[in-house]
Amino acid sequence: MFTNLEILERNPIPALLSQPDEALQYFINRDLLGEPVSSIETLWELSGANLLVKKQQKDGSWKYPGVNSGSVPGQNYSLLETYRNLRMLVEVYGFNRANSTIRKAAEYVFSCQTAEGDIRGILGNQYMPYYHGAILELLIKAGYADDPRLKIGLDWLLSMQQEDSGWIVPTQLVPWKERTPEFWQSDPVQLDRSKPHAHMATGMVLRPLAEHPDYRSKPEVIAAGEALKVRILKPDKYNDRKARSYWLKFQFPFWWNSLVTTMDTLAKLGFKRQDADISRGLDWFISHQEEDGLWPTGYGSGKKAGENRRWVGLAICRSLSYFYQGDKG
Repeated sequence: MFTNLEILERNPIPALLSQPDEALQYFINRDLLGEPVSSIETLWELSGANLLVKKQQKDGSWKYPGVNSGSVPGQNYSLLETYRNLRMLVEVYGFNRANSTIRKAAEYVFSCQTAEGDIRGILGNQYMPYYHGAILELLIKAGYADDPRLKIGLDWLLSMQQEDSGWIVPTQLVPWKERTPEFWQSDPVQLDRSKPHAHMATGMVLRPLAEHPDYRSKPEVIAAGEALKVRILKPDKYNDRKARSYWLKFQFPFWWNSLVTTMDTLAKLGFKRQDADISRGLDWFISHQEEDGLWPTGYGSGKKAGENRRWVGLAICRSLSYFYQGDKG
């Protein structure tokens, strides 16, 4: 329960509850206010959830709604769209493997797992540890922590660590002019482990490792957390989402690495608020509340932006509660 509102200048709860949203109110009551809530299955009947369920294909995937003409030849758009919709079903509507929709989606995702152990397809035939990690995070939250295929996927992530304990997307090592149509369908680019990690990738890879009870305390995972926290609010080492401003682009459900996702992950890894790097992130949240008590997301205005801002506010409050609960760190 979020009992440390005194650390904030403004109480965010009224703004979080300012618009009717049954799913958001459920999690505010459960996670922030500590009030009794009904079974999570009640959220599965909401119209937004039913709309997503109805669009699921027979093979468990979702069909990408746009024209499949992206910059990556051979890209599995169904896997990308399945990831997009799993985010909503698991994080917003609380779906888990007791629901047949999730079971079918999980089987589709695992059908995209290679003999090496990685989930592949969004980058053609190239390794995608960041998407791989983000997908596994959702499956763990949906109840697949003990699935052997998932553990193989986590072990694959650990096998891909750089010497500095973080991760990169191997295609980042290839100049743009060399990323031809043939490149995306060729054998995967191998690691140069001496290169510095990309915190965009490290943040996304760490999320499932921090979520899994058997992995979050592993020394190599804690070392990766150390590598991530020193980068908080600093530019990345590679051109993809390099600018410092990307730390402050907040989405919920989570997608890219940001200050919100990083603080959520580092809290689960056991880092404490007295740590100087952690304190730098917490200080940003404490000092950047807007008039209504919520936070800027970096994604403009409008109805969808407003919805996102409230869900992001919930995520920030969750992180603050992790770091300030009990004996306050």
